[in-house]
Amino acid sequence: QVQLVESGGGLVQAGGSLRLSCVASGIMFRIFDMGWYRQAPGKQRELVASITSIRSINYADAVKGRFIISRDNAKNTVSLQMNSLISEDTAIYSCNGIGGSGRALWYWGQGTQVTVSS
Repeated sequence: QVQLVESGGGLVQAGGSLRLSCVASGIMFRIFDMGWYRQAPGKQRELVASITSIRSINYADAVKGRFIISRDNAKNTVSLQMNSLISEDTAIYSCNGIGGSGRALWYWGQGTQVTVSS
């Protein structure tokens, strides 16, 4: 059974930074492409950053140059360093495996709330 546990969210002022972490269990973590998604109130969930099993990385245009995704296969962890935060980054952030067409592979964890105050 796959379990995803996100942490690191919080309330931060615009221009600040946060580091999110997601620990995955129940899978052979190193073989999966992983991503960070976010869902703002009233909006659809969107993929903001992805890292493949061979560490190829992509970012959504909205976060490019500000967010950095990384993974530690020894710890089954994928992280998201978020810098220069803006109010539009306010959302619940969740991690998941990435399947075909960018679809999430597993049930969602609880996510972690990020709130950026302006």
